[in-house]
Amino acid sequence: MIRTDDTTTLGDAFAAAAAAWPDRTLLVTPANPARDYLPAGESLTYAALLSQVDAMCARYRAAGYGHGHRVALMLDNRPEHFVHKLALNTLGVCVVPVNADYRASELAYLVDHAKVDLVIHLPARAAQLAQGLDRAAHRPAVAASDTLGAHLPAPQRPALPAPVSADTIASILYTSGTTGRPKGCLLSHGYELACAQWYARLGGLVAIRDGDRLYNPLPLYHVNAGVLSFLAMMLTGNCQVQTDRFQPSRWWTEVRESRATIVHYLGVVVPLLLGQAADARDTDHRVRLGIGAGVEPQLHAVFEERFGFPLVEVWGMTEMVRVLADHEAPRMVGTRAFGRARDGLEARAVDDHGDTVADGTPGELVVRHSEATPRKGAFSGYLDDDDATALAWRGGWFHTGDVVQRDATGMFHFVDRKKNIIRRSGENIAAAEVEATLQAHPLVRQVAVLAVPDDLREEEVMACVALAGGTPDRATAETLFRHCHEHLAYYKAPGWLRFMETLPTTGTQKIQKHQIFTDGTDPRALHDVFDLRALKRR
Repeated sequence: MIRTDDTTTLGDAFAAAAAAWPDRTLLVTPANPARDYLPAGESLTYAALLSQVDAMCARYRAAGYGHGHRVALMLDNRPEHFVHKLALNTLGVCVVPVNADYRASELAYLVDHAKVDLVIHLPARAAQLAQGLDRAAHRPAVAASDTLGAHLPAPQRPALPAPVSADTIASILYTSGTTGRPKGCLLSHGYELACAQWYARLGGLVAIRDGDRLYNPLPLYHVNAGVLSFLAMMLTGNCQVQTDRFQPSRWWTEVRESRATIVHYLGVVVPLLLGQAADARDTDHRVRLGIGAGVEPQLHAVFEERFGFPLVEVWGMTEMVRVLADHEAPRMVGTRAFGRARDGLEARAVDDHGDTVADGTPGELVVRHSEATPRKGAFSGYLDDDDATALAWRGGWFHTGDVVQRDATGMFHFVDRKKNIIRRSGENIAAAEVEATLQAHPLVRQVAVLAVPDDLREEEVMACVALAGGTPDRATAETLFRHCHEHLAYYKAPGWLRFMETLPTTGTQKIQKHQIFTDGTDPRALHDVFDLRALKRR
């Protein structure tokens, strides 16, 4: 494994890996005849990827890009994302991956908030990007990915003279905030490498072996595929198989043809794969383990028995992706267990005053490196939001917003989310952002957005609306849905909508969500609720 320390940068680590294993395969794009790029697939060795990265470095350097600049990447899940990331990070440029499902207002917010110097986009994303830039106050340079060899616009400000270091920010990843717009998480070179090292050294069932090939169907604008798994494979001389997105019909074909030995999953993957007809080839693969989060307890053992490999549940988040994992035998299959605290990642369950709760009692999960160095190995903070950073780190512990309980063995079990966040198919959706979008519509007088259970996607978005005008019927519900669908990524629009005469409020007119539905009520079963899930399309 490539050794890193407090001075190692991503450029250093990649160069060392390429020197150690030039002829090994680092990145695979599985074949897919229906895809509009690389239909036959592609395999890149460490040496081949290094050659592409060096050439891209030269282009960026010649155009004037360097330490302190920020470049947004709208490259979807294509392999060139990693070429640009490694090249830009080598030069000290910060990468801002863009969610391909963002609508114009979301793109405008990201561009304005991150103040990016340049946006690199796929030609197919040109119109989408133009709509976002039309709404943005900031005016970055723009370049299509297929024109970089001919022209790359120069930055409007010079690069910083300071050398690139482990503290240099490598990425800004946006995660849903609880009070409105997403927050930009600042991830340094040292942070990204430390997370990968942590993963590579977990051991137990998830011990990475020489020759591993990790299949990851998750988006590259998330920390899982774009940082954690890719860098762990890079540091250990192994390979990441990066598909464009999760497709149940393609999963096993790609897993088999790519000779994957590890797969990453989200909770939604499990029921979809179990929902396929049983096949004699269900265990005809090389996978020895799956790593992920959110598998339903009643499906855990069923999946493992049918497909022949363990699903190891983990906990992690963008701000702290040194994961906890239920990876030591005997595992707690059929529960929501996700691991125990260990050296380098202390964890507690606490009450609202920050005091540790008794085992078996729900409390908020708080984590830190150690008492002496609580923030070691953590993210660098939220972009331009010192107050939010300080609040998250109050009392010397990072407050995750996850409600958990610890058992007598020290194992933590997931209970719920404390934050006003809806978790749908691996995407975190801020209720406040959806509420703000609906509130902007002239038909809406009051609105509350909350999570309801979903048999397939873990949770779904429900909007409760008191109208300022119009008729509380399906046509109005669809009008409000289309308003959200136009301004927000498709998965954020309400899947369920209920009209109410008024919403319960406090004396200061703050909506009391906990009073909207009485205990034991399934909001989806009410006669006046509209099911809009079939309208939620990309």
